[in-house]
Amino acid sequence: MALSTAVDLTAVARVVGIKTEFVNLRGGNVVNLPQRIAVFGQGNSAATYSTDKFQVTSATQAAERYGFGSPIHLAVKQLFPANGDGVGTIPVTIYPLVDDGAAAAATGDITPSGTATKAGAATVIINNIRSQAFAIEVGDTVADVVTAATAAINAVLDVPVIAADATPGTSTTIDITAKWEGPTGNDIVLEVEGGEDTGITFVATQPTGGLVNPNIDAALAQIGNVWETMVLNCLDIADTVTLDKYQTEGEGRWGALVRKPFMCFTGNTEADVATAITVSDARKTDRINSQLVAPGSNDLPFTVAARQLSRIAPLANNNPPHDYGSRTADGLTPGTDGQQWNYAQRDQAVKGGSSTTEVKDGVINLSDIVTFYHPTGDPTPAYRYVVDIVKVANILFNLDLTFANPAWDGAPLIPDDQATTNRTAKKPKMAVAAVASLIDQLALGAFISDPDFAKANTLAAINDQNPKRLDVATTMKISGNTNIISVDFNWGFFFGTTPTV
Repeated sequence: MALSTAVDLTAVARVVGIKTEFVNLRGGNVVNLPQRIAVFGQGNSAATYSTDKFQVTSATQAAERYGFGSPIHLAVKQLFPANGDGVGTIPVTIYPLVDDGAAAAATGDITPSGTATKAGAATVIINNIRSQAFAIEVGDTVADVVTAATAAINAVLDVPVIAADATPGTSTTIDITAKWEGPTGNDIVLEVEGGEDTGITFVATQPTGGLVNPNIDAALAQIGNVWETMVLNCLDIADTVTLDKYQTEGEGRWGALVRKPFMCFTGNTEADVATAITVSDARKTDRINSQLVAPGSNDLPFTVAARQLSRIAPLANNNPPHDYGSRTADGLTPGTDGQQWNYAQRDQAVKGGSSTTEVKDGVINLSDIVTFYHPTGDPTPAYRYVVDIVKVANILFNLDLTFANPAWDGAPLIPDDQATTNRTAKKPKMAVAAVASLIDQLALGAFISDPDFAKANTLAAINDQNPKRLDVATTMKISGNTNIISVDFNWGFFFGTTPTV
């Protein structure tokens, strides 16, 4: 066989042929799986937008396309905050959902009362997003305050609600309506800050009545062959029908012929740990879904998940074997100190399939980031920790790079002990060597432990029923993480010794 094929082997006329072709010389070096975030959420009910998936690079872009104050906008704002402290260049693709035909928006109100006897100012806070301050002047009536507060709320485009002054000049209540329809609007929290000494008091009726989430089927169908590694679910954790759909789709993507698994993250701000793990504890074999929590926070749950995901995804992208503990989710507002989970409660949560956080110096810190997976009786569930799934996905990605390429696809396949002059021919032992090289690099990168074990358990053979089939099997031990550090500290007193002369 000729060493070069730049000139066809049957050519006889004088010529110099030089073939230029890229050769992948990376050897067994590990390539990190590029992370991608898929956001499944609703736009503003007042906006008109395409339901085709669309990649965004800023919160402003998301707002202009899907409406300010919508779940899509507010989630993307946490992924791409104004200070640049987000997911960076990790692709973020929106899979838009539209309000269900039977849906209803959550509604509430703010009712001022009294007469202004002193000048002052107040601010309406909606899920920790502040309205403009509005003035209260001496002699202002309730109707005057309603008009001023309504304008102050609507002046801030990011707020998740629309305020209405039903009868300007005579209204006694500020009507509040979520900017989208569905039960996630019931998580809107209204507060009024200021105005206490003006003679005007405020009572907020928290929004309720949001009904019926969108159907995600059409959006899921758009994922296709793209490896979206992390899905942000902007619907509520109680919607187990939707969680089932993510689980079914995600399980299918673990398939040997698809091999593009994802994890789906949903926010939860419930303070009571037993209530917070109700859904996760009932889904013991669900390795696709995960809840990211902030106990007692008044932030919208999907913004809680988005902000924490902005910490998880970059680390998974740049240092996949590293866990996510102590990563700060600044930008979120924690609940009260009394609402935070102590160690026993966090341990209960993890054992019940829930992620956890800790508040340090007023800042939410990520702690254990886990999926719902916790089969009964299994003390070390294989798919519990998100970081372990990230490691496995990276190994899967690199095995795919090793074998799913032109060098292996269709190459002549011959036994290990057969001589050949065909440079493209492959033998089973060459597959073993390729995996062994990858094993060394995975061990160096701390993806796996005990590389000698993995090499000893790597086999390849030509299938005894199909001469065009190469069977390869390997077993690797995923590395652990320093989630628990146990130190025994013993101490005692120093007693003087008897003096000598």
